[in-house]
Amino acid sequence: MALIVQKFGGSSVADVECMRRVASRVARTRAAGNQVVVVVSAMGDTTDELVELAHTINPDPCERELDMLMASGEQISSSILAMALHAMGIPAIAMSGPQAGILTDGFHTKAKITEIRPKRIFDQLKQGRVVIIAGFQGLNPNEDIATLGRGGSDTTAVALAAALRADRCQILKDVEGIYTANPRVAPSAWKLDEISYDEMLELASLGSEVLQSRAVEFAKKYDVVLEVVSSFVEKTGTLVTKEGKGMEDILVRGIAADKGQVKVTVGNVADKPGIAAEVFKELARANVNVDMIIQNVSLHGVTDISFTVPANELSRTRKTLDALSRLIGPDRKPDIDADIAKVSIVGVGMKGHSGVAARMFEAMAKGKINIEMISTSEIKISTIIRKEKADEAVRILHKAFGLDKGAPKKKKTVRKK
Repeated sequence: MALIVQKFGGSSVADVECMRRVASRVARTRAAGNQVVVVVSAMGDTTDELVELAHTINPDPCERELDMLMASGEQISSSILAMALHAMGIPAIAMSGPQAGILTDGFHTKAKITEIRPKRIFDQLKQGRVVIIAGFQGLNPNEDIATLGRGGSDTTAVALAAALRADRCQILKDVEGIYTANPRVAPSAWKLDEISYDEMLELASLGSEVLQSRAVEFAKKYDVVLEVVSSFVEKTGTLVTKEGKGMEDILVRGIAADKGQVKVTVGNVADKPGIAAEVFKELARANVNVDMIIQNVSLHGVTDISFTVPANELSRTRKTLDALSRLIGPDRKPDIDADIAKVSIVGVGMKGHSGVAARMFEAMAKGKINIEMISTSEIKISTIIRKEKADEAVRILHKAFGLDKGAPKKKKTVRKK
């Protein structure tokens, strides 16, 4: 008997009919002789609606209360799905994150899972029940509900799969797998049969909305067999796995665009040791996820520091910089540029090839797309450009690296007689 963890996103559980479809999918998985643990997101746009409601009441809501509110969406989904399974005669039980033994650190709205105590889950599985768990949430050291940030249900599913030592973790989406680019932006994008943990981790952190980056980190660390499949059609999806020899045959495996970034520039900062260290230490303490950083050449003893952060962390960033006014100067307000996007190429095949950056920059230059910031790693190159050029840049790069020609044909193995 295999233990399968299945996670269903918001579009998969958007309404009553969707819930019934999910219940049937879970029932078929169980009927195949598997134990099943299900993780669900909030129905449709429920989380966005709850956040909007909170900001209507208070433009700057308390993060503890915001977590209490947002966590309710997933709890509603888990209860409704349990009822749908009951209606089919299948024993099931719904649990909140805390009831399932998921513990987090002390941060609200962006907590990290620190431990999972799965005893209650195992007890219910032994009784033959499908266990349905509200994703995106856990219990913090103050015994308050804490949410895991956007995409946190993916992290819940993979962390549970690791803790339960599940045979497979399936992330069921409204797409059939992981594509070379967003098919809505690049119509020639095609589905990958497999992708390495490292490639997926880069794509997830660079704006690909298929998987959450922390979920991929968990999968890589604990060797979770992770598969992205469609929740609407039962087809083979994309397997996220260890890097294989054949993966280097493709130079660039995926292209991602992130329009949810803002660039923050702190100007005329004293150019002396310790300033940057203090600024970024305090941002880290505030749990702000700083991405790309540029410090300009010093002129007359002062310099400019620019960095990018997720748009939803801008308020926290402002508060941190305001608290550092004694260091950077009370009259030096940071310049905020929200009209940017980060466009990136990713591929393990880049490790053994030169000229990849040159090809990328040349293609963007021909498309008259100006590059404002650049960041690289062994398997990715990221650029900051104007937001209105992001979709065009994805299409240009998809073509420049030959991804518009479709999936490469698999080589036939010839057996010697």
